[in-house]
Amino acid sequence: MTDEVTLLSTTGSQYLSAKIATAYGKPLGELEVAKFNDGEMQPIIKQSVRGEYVFIIGSTFQPHENLMEMLLTIDAARRASAGYICCVMPYFGYARQDRKDQPRVPISAKLIANLLVEAGADRIMTLDLHADQIQGFFDIPVDHLKSQAIYIPYFDSQDMSNVTFASPDMGGVKRARDYAKYYERNVVICDKYRKRAGEIAGMTLIGDVEGADVILVDDLVDTAGTLCRAADLIMERGAKSVRAIATHPILSGDAYEKIEKSKLETLIVCDAVPLKQISPKIKVLSSAALFAKGIRKTHDNESISALFVGGK
Repeated sequence: MTDEVTLLSTTGSQYLSAKIATAYGKPLGELEVAKFNDGEMQPIIKQSVRGEYVFIIGSTFQPHENLMEMLLTIDAARRASAGYICCVMPYFGYARQDRKDQPRVPISAKLIANLLVEAGADRIMTLDLHADQIQGFFDIPVDHLKSQAIYIPYFDSQDMSNVTFASPDMGGVKRARDYAKYYERNVVICDKYRKRAGEIAGMTLIGDVEGADVILVDDLVDTAGTLCRAADLIMERGAKSVRAIATHPILSGDAYEKIEKSKLETLIVCDAVPLKQISPKIKVLSSAALFAKGIRKTHDNESISALFVGGK
C-alpha cells in the first residue's frame, strides 16, 4: 500500500467535501456519477487509486440515492484495488432505527452497517451518532467524532456564567450533561411522551430555569416539534432566554416555520446536512476542519483522541 491519499465526494455532499479538501490541503479526486434513464447510477473513479488511502466523503441523508451512491463508490474503489477505504459520513442515516422498539420492525442502523462493510469499507468516520452503541454494529474501526470540538470553541468566546443546559428528552441527557460538566453548570430535562412517532402527547420540565440563559442540546432536529415545544416550555417556566444546538439539521416538513414561530432565540447546527433554506434563527458552524484533522490522523496512524474536548 502506498502513502498517497485520495479524497472522493458523493454528489450530495460536494458542498462540505470541498471545504474538507481545502482544510486538508489536497483537491478532491475525480469522481463522475453516470446515470441511466431509469435513475440507476454508476460512480466512475477517473484516476488510479491502486494501493492508496481512499477517503469517500458523503452524508447519507435523504433521498436514498445518497446511501446507494456511497455503497457503489466503495465498491468501485475496492475493485480499483484501493489499499484502504475509509467512509467519512458526517451524517449517518437510519441511526434512529438502532433497536426493535416494537414487534416486526427492522434494526435499520445494523443493516446499513452490514452493507457498508460488505461493500468494502475498512473504516467509518462519523459525527454525533444518534446512539453511541451503533459503533458496536460494525466489525471494523469506527471513529465517532463529537460536535463538542466544534461548539465548545464557539461558546468559549461567550459569557457562560448564567447558562443552564437542557435536554429536550430523556435520551439526550448524557449529551447535555457533557456540556454542563465542562462548564460546571446545571442540567434540566424535558420529559416528553409520544403517542406515535413525530407526535408529542405531553411534556414536563424537570429542574429550575428561573432567570437562566438556557441552551438545549440535541444530536439532530427533524420536524422540530420536540425542540420548539421544549423551548416554549422553558420560557414559560421563567428562563431569560433559550437557544439550541443540534448537530444534524434534517428539518423536514414545516420545521423552518415552527422554529421561526417558536421562542427559540437561535438554533446552532453543523453542516453535515445542508440547509434547505435560509432562516434568520439558524446559525451554521462548519465541521470541515474537524474532519480534515480526522482524515490526516487516520492516514498518519495517529490517535484521534486529541480531537475530543475533555474536561477543564
